[in-house]
Amino acid sequence: MEKSITYKENLIPGGDADVQPRLTVVGAGPGDTELITIKAIKALQSAAVVLYDALVDTDLLAYAPAAEHIFVGKRKGCYAYQQEQINELIVSRARSHGHVVRLKGGDPFVFGRGAEEMEYAAKEGLSVAMVPGISSCLAVPASQHIPTTKRGASESFWVITGTTRSHKISADVALAARSSATVIILMGMSKLGEICELFREQGKGELPVAIIQNGTLPDEKIGIGSVNSIEQVVEQKQLANPAIIILGEVVNHRAGLLALTSGINQEIHA
Repeated sequence: MEKSITYKENLIPGGDADVQPRLTVVGAGPGDTELITIKAIKALQSAAVVLYDALVDTDLLAYAPAAEHIFVGKRKGCYAYQQEQINELIVSRARSHGHVVRLKGGDPFVFGRGAEEMEYAAKEGLSVAMVPGISSCLAVPASQHIPTTKRGASESFWVITGTTRSHKISADVALAARSSATVIILMGMSKLGEICELFREQGKGELPVAIIQNGTLPDEKIGIGSVNSIEQVVEQKQLANPAIIILGEVVNHRAGLLALTSGINQEIHA
């Protein structure tokens, strides 16, 4: 049963007395439509309006066939709606239609502004709830056999946005480069050169790096290299956003596992 912050006084005018204007922020997962949760599907099925982002597979909208579907995403700086407009749209549609689902890629509380939208809606008197999603920062590396932690290789991990609101590289990247942790960077492709330089300054030019574009999707692409070579790999493979950068010894697990699996497969088919 969803837990929510409820405001009893704000009912839909002329509507069912038991139906309240409400917002459910829902995580759609990393991209693969099979990686959405059952709870998320149930929220979509009860939606009157779905506001969805650019990284959401539109096939998921089939779970809300009777709902109004509104695209509010952005790509490369092109906005369908500004954030202030999205906030206002959530409130206005909830008041006129009832249940609004805000469908976001990955997990909405990981660089997804889901918390901000819930706060805005709550201040406007809406009932609010959150359905977590499988975060791309964990699922995308895992889908390519790269663990975030591994005994003997990494005891912890950082998840960092590569580009801050001021369009500068996050100061946390420099801090993370000094640690022995796995470092996972989202929205960092435009800052890849700066990221690599920070790691080289710490003597980590040979640290393994993986970049995964369109993770968990049929057109997924991956490039493997080191801090010193990854920019050339990106150019050769023409990797671009949306992509996740993983820096750390755990990247080597993939090659080791694939070698073992290849050997097993050869024995089976011999």
